[in-house]
Amino acid sequence: MKHAARAAAGHTARISLARTVLALSLAACALWLSPVHAESKPGSKSEARGEAKAGSFQFGVVGHSFKTGADETVLKRAIAGATQGNPAFVVATGVKAGSEPCSDKLYASRYALLDASSAPMVVSLAGSDWSACLNSAGRSNAIDRLNRLRELFYRDSETLGARRLPVTRLSSSVKFRSYAENAHWQVGKVLFATINLPANNNHYRAEAGRNSEYEDRLVANRAWLHRLFNLAVRQQMEGLVLFSDGDVGLEAEPGFSLLARFESKRDGFAEPRKQIKTLASKFKGKVLLVDTQIVEAAAKEPSIHWQNNVGHLNLAADWTEVRVAPASATLFMLKGADTAP
Repeated sequence: MKHAARAAAGHTARISLARTVLALSLAACALWLSPVHAESKPGSKSEARGEAKAGSFQFGVVGHSFKTGADETVLKRAIAGATQGNPAFVVATGVKAGSEPCSDKLYASRYALLDASSAPMVVSLAGSDWSACLNSAGRSNAIDRLNRLRELFYRDSETLGARRLPVTRLSSSVKFRSYAENAHWQVGKVLFATINLPANNNHYRAEAGRNSEYEDRLVANRAWLHRLFNLAVRQQMEGLVLFSDGDVGLEAEPGFSLLARFESKRDGFAEPRKQIKTLASKFKGKVLLVDTQIVEAAAKEPSIHWQNNVGHLNLAADWTEVRVAPASATLFMLKGADTAP
């Protein structure tokens, strides 16, 4: 009887095992045939389009809206326009008109206005913000005012705005501790940076003696440009965008179609122009120079002028949207315009 009981128990166990195997097989078949599996098929066209779209973005640039004098209304309207399309960030080129006072009160007011931006806000200094400032005795107060702007607008390693982006400042280097206005940040495979090149001939002063502010900043900017291009090359960036107040004058070089500038005084942009041209020639990506210096062609619609891999965009408009499309042959496009080189 014990033998019969053991045989019956073994038979029951075999039946149970067979049922379990059958159930698992049916479940696996159902899973393989399910719609979820069919929808997750890799390499579909819709998935590829989604990935391409995810790599694209846009940024806004607020032009120097104080060209015709102090008008904060124009600045407010420009910020509203530049932020309406949910850009990755916005760059404001300057905070005041040359005719406005260089007071702490005005600086603080403009700081509050720019910091209220819904998008990350980068402030790129203009010459009118500091270079022509005078003290009560009528003497230049430019260096003091520049330092005050640095203390107020560049106090930490973030942009302004309700939504902020981390940035890396030149002031993180001990040797160039003062130059916090020079900052870089990255979106996708594009490196963005500001560089202090004021429109009034790079603040070169012809007075006798050492031109201290200009010469010291020249050294700092030289190191900054080397750092930016080295970073872009090392990380295999698709593009490098430089924001400045002044136009370094690359379009005056051979190969550009615009007429060269004739100046009787020393060209304060000569060294950065030569350096950018040399470094860009060794960079496989595109280099876009964005400035707001007033030119005669300012009345025309903004466009990017290309020579090889270097493009120049002069912004006279109150604000402009630039789209970046890494998946396309054209990396940079203005709103509604194709600017392929």
